[in-house]
Amino acid sequence: MEMYEIDELIKKLTLEEKIGMIHGQGIFHTKGVERLGVPPLWMSDGPMGVRKELQDDNWNPKGTTEDFVSYLPSNSALACTWNRELAKEAGNVLGEEARGRGKDVILAPGINVIRSPLCGRNFEYMSEDPCLIAEMAVPLIQGIQQQDTAACVKHFAVNNQETRRLDVDVQVGERALREIYLPGFEASVKKGKTWTLMGAYNQFRGEHCCHNSYLLKEILRKEWGFDGAVISDWGGIHDTRQAAENGLEIEMSVTDCFDQYYMAQPLLEQVKAGEIKEAWIDEKVRNILVLMNRLHMLDGERKPGTCNSREHQETLLNCAQEAVVLLKNEENILPLDLKGKKRLAVIGENAVKLHANGGGSAAVKALYEISPLLGLRMELGGNVEITYAPGYASSQENTEEKENWQSSSLEDRAYKESYREKEDDAVKAAREALIEEAAALAENHEDVILFCGLNHEFDLEGQDRADMKLPYGQEELIRRVLEVNENTVIVVLAGSPVDLEAFADQAKAIVYSSYNGMEGGHALAKILLGKVNPSGKLAYTFPKRLEDCPAHSIGEFPGSDTVSYGEGIFVGYRHYETRQIPVRYCFGHGLSYTSFAYRDLSVEKRENGFQVSLKVSNTGEREGKETVQVYVKASGKTIPRPVKELRAFSKVRLLPKETRQLSFFLEMQAFSCYSEEENRWIVPKDRYEICVGSSVQDIRLQQEVHVAAQYL
Repeated sequence: MEMYEIDELIKKLTLEEKIGMIHGQGIFHTKGVERLGVPPLWMSDGPMGVRKELQDDNWNPKGTTEDFVSYLPSNSALACTWNRELAKEAGNVLGEEARGRGKDVILAPGINVIRSPLCGRNFEYMSEDPCLIAEMAVPLIQGIQQQDTAACVKHFAVNNQETRRLDVDVQVGERALREIYLPGFEASVKKGKTWTLMGAYNQFRGEHCCHNSYLLKEILRKEWGFDGAVISDWGGIHDTRQAAENGLEIEMSVTDCFDQYYMAQPLLEQVKAGEIKEAWIDEKVRNILVLMNRLHMLDGERKPGTCNSREHQETLLNCAQEAVVLLKNEENILPLDLKGKKRLAVIGENAVKLHANGGGSAAVKALYEISPLLGLRMELGGNVEITYAPGYASSQENTEEKENWQSSSLEDRAYKESYREKEDDAVKAAREALIEEAAALAENHEDVILFCGLNHEFDLEGQDRADMKLPYGQEELIRRVLEVNENTVIVVLAGSPVDLEAFADQAKAIVYSSYNGMEGGHALAKILLGKVNPSGKLAYTFPKRLEDCPAHSIGEFPGSDTVSYGEGIFVGYRHYETRQIPVRYCFGHGLSYTSFAYRDLSVEKRENGFQVSLKVSNTGEREGKETVQVYVKASGKTIPRPVKELRAFSKVRLLPKETRQLSFFLEMQAFSCYSEEENRWIVPKDRYEICVGSSVQDIRLQQEVHVAAQYL
């Protein structure tokens, strides 16, 4: 359908029909116009798979057996792959399954910056670094939209905490906004060509993000040229006129009083009274029809989708394998050599815990989910006797999502304090008994794997964590087990950085995985047993102490009525590296069962940037994948700058003894920063180096370059 045909269609619509198209007429859909062949727009959560089917006017499940889906690795896991190709393949799975379930818009991906380890939705996001976010989000969006499903990038913008998420007013400087919090969204619009975008719950500089004039009109529409549809978060609208005027297309909410939404009857009445221009409504409808046209909803030539295919499962296994990060491996404890052995001890509730059905709106009804213990049994094939001890127990509450929780999510749940353990003598006694059982098992076995970490009582929409500590007495469990078996392998499963200080020096081998989808336990087993070589890299820093985190030591978290981002641009590794604060595991860190060497760095000046090339070799005895990371280092002589900033990366597969040459092109933007005085991007006069390495701290090659000061 051509644009002139869309304009002709708009002329045929009544005002009431147009109003019906721009707000929810069900929990997850708008109203169509049957007489003109305009269908309703159907949406669904979320980033880890298509949500189960709900009743049309409430949040209770339909209870059918036809809505089981593939459970994808979380965005935090996907980011740890550092693999753009896998991101696109995961997007294809998500988009195809959304189409298979009859959805038009999938509410994903979430790309908010991980500002603090405590944010309850960190597992839905990607990284502390805007470059990594942008580079992974773009192919993910492209993969989704290749399946005639619209991606809905969220939550725009500066939505970095769950405490007071509905009304907290974020105060952040323009430089930090432009350098840290917006690049992922800008890339999603300009490069990913996302067709929809979701506003955030919070306020930004005194105005709610879902109808924030500066964000939606000035930046998104005028600066970036976004021509898609903006959808509110569910219940994110607070004012009819602002919603009508400031660049929002569709209002969605959690209640069933659909005609009373701000952009429903109240808007209709104000338009009829001449208080709001009908032309604003026409523009919203035009953008919605353009979206439908892109999705082939108006011409009937739409791709079919499918769910739960074997190809999807294989793709998600590949993603899960590359998302696992080997943090530590002293004495080459890993991979476990069980040849000729008959016994293996497995400890920890996270060895058997299933996570698909928790976390908030990211929860899915998974066709299956392979736990780590099941994965080990699958890979060992019955030749090794596995003995399991829980070691700790999570809360007695059922962690499956409470039905209909979202209907009250705009009330108390959004302000709920983080979970804190309350122990009585009976709980302590039971916990001690579990620890004693686990320690006895570990002492009696040569090979022990202990699975610890978090679950969706902590990684949870609507609330932040109280601290970085492992819950349920896990620190004591790990200490006791390591005392009796120093070779115990520690596997941490969590959607955010956690405090590892109680055991990180004592443990010889530590593995990390975020919520890794339906094949997550299978992937872990393959890596622990050496059938797959780990290649994941951390997408966020593991600090030694929460107090070292810049959001807590310089800025505020979570704030009160307002939250001040006093740390500015010094988020994550930018803070730790510049302030020389030791961390437990740095950004970009991840080991392998083989080794890699870097050599022959060459940097050549080009007209609009620098051509960077080098050789990387696999110097070990087994095939592996290495992520080569390119950072720009600025001395900050004239303007404060982070010591290093990620500007490019590439993941390469190398056979034993194989050497490959890699090339990167760094445009001048890679050396720039945002000037609040000039209101533009500049390359300041400074001393610059290009640094290439295996992590932000493991720099193998570097070269100083002359970069002329300039405006961009």
